[in-house]
Amino acid sequence: MIVNENIIIINCGSQFTQLIARRLREMKVHTLIMNWDASAEKVKSYSPKGIIISGGPDSVNDPGAITIDPKILELGCPVLGICYGMQLIAKILGGHVIEGDAREYGVTSIHKTGGNSLILGENIPSFLNVLMSHGDYVAELPKGFKATSMTDNKIISSFEDKERKFFGLQFHPEVINTEQGNYIMRGFVFNVCKCSGDWKLSDWVEDTVTAIRDAVGNSKVICGLSGGVDSSISAALVHRAIGEKLQCVFVNHGLMRLNEPEAVMKEYETIGLNVKYVDASERFLKELAGVTNPEEKRKIIGRLFIEVFEEEARKIEGAEWLLQGTIYPDVIESGTKKGSALIKSHHNVGGLPEKMNLKLLEPLRDLFKDEVRKLGKIIGMPDEIVNRQPFPGPGLAVRCLGEITKERLDTLRAADAIFRDELKKAGLYAGIWQAFCVLLPVKSVGVMGDSRTYSEAVVLRAIHSQDAMTAEWSRIDYDVVDRVSKRICNEVRGINRVVMDVTSKPPATIEWE
Repeated sequence: MIVNENIIIINCGSQFTQLIARRLREMKVHTLIMNWDASAEKVKSYSPKGIIISGGPDSVNDPGAITIDPKILELGCPVLGICYGMQLIAKILGGHVIEGDAREYGVTSIHKTGGNSLILGENIPSFLNVLMSHGDYVAELPKGFKATSMTDNKIISSFEDKERKFFGLQFHPEVINTEQGNYIMRGFVFNVCKCSGDWKLSDWVEDTVTAIRDAVGNSKVICGLSGGVDSSISAALVHRAIGEKLQCVFVNHGLMRLNEPEAVMKEYETIGLNVKYVDASERFLKELAGVTNPEEKRKIIGRLFIEVFEEEARKIEGAEWLLQGTIYPDVIESGTKKGSALIKSHHNVGGLPEKMNLKLLEPLRDLFKDEVRKLGKIIGMPDEIVNRQPFPGPGLAVRCLGEITKERLDTLRAADAIFRDELKKAGLYAGIWQAFCVLLPVKSVGVMGDSRTYSEAVVLRAIHSQDAMTAEWSRIDYDVVDRVSKRICNEVRGINRVVMDVTSKPPATIEWE
């Protein structure tokens, strides 16, 4: 086991907790995430170089609000509180936090004040645009603290106690919307905590392979392959650890893109994985018949996946584990981190039944998509798999809004294939994070060949992202969009209107359901 310097991140339920860890990993600093109820003794046992307290959805003044062990602030190492974390530090140490007359959400301008700061140093401009997301604010500083920046509304946006090395940021430096965010975090990690930056993703691979081998022992693992990046790289990583004790199952749930089941099976042959093909499409479509609620769709699909896996596992002597390609955005959006709010369930997180006959193995659970791709390259995965665009586990079920039928799925498949084909012809597909179509259960009047039509609409969705936590819609050339629209209307029966989604994340999510 490789021993690294540690920055402990205390998770108070923020949607950005793992993004903090990710930023530090980019700086080659090892991080450990602990829940808000971790004891000071447990935190101390990891000999942290520093501690970061995350944001969270609560108000520190709410009855039963999330809080931390106050003794954590007595460990003698630097502490940085972000948003809710800043307010917690203030409240615990005798400051005053109140509800603001106006909330601050989105990009806000701040200006430095109070002289030179240890983390808002000379290289940080005097005025910054930062991402705020709070209703409460620190109205009175604890003894020994001073404000180091303010908003235009005269609200304290950062503070510090240089002697005790306590720092607070009301804004989120970990998101790309905050100017100089990385430099501010580097100031804390390197200038204050004195980290050397000795962590590498390859070290993580070595530790994880060892941990998988030790956990699995002589038992076997069954893996549900979806054809996507996450499940494929998970399988390759576990195969490196336990070899032929991994039995993969590819389930065709009838919700994949055009000709995709055949294509992914050929790719798995080249990797050398032991894969069994199971056609369960009729079973999935039967259970989804008449279901329109997106959360219900996801949970049905998650349950059926597990049922199929368990049925196959019973045929494999010694199978005790179920491998899933869960990554961090799946976890945080499903609200399974302690204190985090539910956004939507993912089939491989919130869709799991309460009782399973298999233990879960999720080696990528704390990684982001781009880190998973880097991991794939480290372990020698083919580029066709590593660079594949993300595809949701529930497949087209969350892109076919309303009732799921084979006919509507075939309509969506045909339109989606045209969209991706035209992007590839234009040389745009490889540079887009995700491009797909969404079929709406909305009909409109059209005219085709002098005849009146009354057909459904399809949405073109294309986005750019780095880690799926935030995303910007792609500005595709109008001529390309025009060709896509004409081809879909001319070639796909059942569609007479094409529209484009120009919403970023937030406020929207990448998928529609």
